[in-house]
Amino acid sequence: MSETRPTVVLTHGGFVDGSGWRGVYDRLRAMGHDVRIVQNPTLTLNGDVDAVKQVLDDIDGPAILVGHSYGGVVITEAGNDPRVTGLVYITAFAADKGESVLALVANPAPGAPVPPILPPREGFLLLDRDKFAASFAGDLPADEAAFMADSQVPWGLDAADGAVTEAAWQTKPSWYLVAADDKMIPPAAQRQMAQRAGATVREVEASHAVYVSQPQAVADLIHTAVEAR
Repeated sequence: MSETRPTVVLTHGGFVDGSGWRGVYDRLRAMGHDVRIVQNPTLTLNGDVDAVKQVLDDIDGPAILVGHSYGGVVITEAGNDPRVTGLVYITAFAADKGESVLALVANPAPGAPVPPILPPREGFLLLDRDKFAASFAGDLPADEAAFMADSQVPWGLDAADGAVTEAAWQTKPSWYLVAADDKMIPPAAQRQMAQRAGATVREVEASHAVYVSQPQAVADLIHTAVEAR
């Protein structure tokens, strides 16, 4: 176990920004954790990894990386940094070497939900606004889901297609929160990725937006990861 308690670094996924972590941030701070939030631009995977490393550069000591959705690919790559002691995946893509989000979602299982991603426009992806709530935020109040739909951040194709060069979970401990009602990443795929990574797994009945709808469950798993280091 590290003598210095790791700082928690929260990394968001595609279509959103770091403000969605506020509920998790507040709960972690109340638990006594030092927390940082990465505002990764989601233009390219390399750029997002650099954004994480910029945050790590401002931390004096070890860190636990937390990623939601596409943020899981980001922390899988950024987690190779020697300052990172563990990884926490929140209904996220725990990619392996050579894998990207687009590769992982290319062949969905029969009957699996298909995210309502619109055709690319000038190199960027967005979700269908009318289908955003049902697919991404089914357990949030309607007005909050509508706000998220109307404030989407365009997700760069170069980020979605960015492939991991080395998977940090191969050499570092990981934890995974499965959202059993997720309509963006099928729960079966989440479980499979978590098992492959050898992660400690918890599961909750929640949508893809579990970090917003159930911040305490997310904070509790992160707390467990920090205390294990």
